Amino acid sequence: MTAAFALTLLTAVAAAGCGNPGDGEAGSGTPRGASAPPTSPRPPSAAELCVRAVGYWARDMLDGKDTYGDYQSMGLSNRQYDILREVVDAARATNRDQGAGAAERLIDRQVREACAERYRDGAPSTGPWQR
Repeated sequence: MTAAFALTLLTAVAAAGCGNPGDGEAGSGTPRGASAPPTSPRPPSAAELCVRAVGYWARDMLDGKDTYGDYQSMGLSNRQYDILREVVDAARATNRDQGAGAAERLIDRQVREACAERYRDGAPSTGPWQR
């Protein structure tokens, strides 16, 4: 690499990094009208993860799909699997009596309530056999 090319490359890199990001002015590195990148979203809580996992499998089971292995291979704890079985039993009865829409709403409500109760203290129990 020649010295002139290296100097040109260094100057271009330095110029691209100059300016106050976010002000949208010439040389700032941010196009006019563009905003600063959003902050990272917060990680989901244990209760939110429970709702996602149990809700997913509840809908899968309600649709009559075969489950994959046991509760651990589904990514659930023993308590989450208990919630799943209770919700699916109730959803199947509701589906039979009131239709799929009512069963979906029941899944949403019961999973949300059960997971909120399970993780009300913000963390799971100290052992999988507890709670």
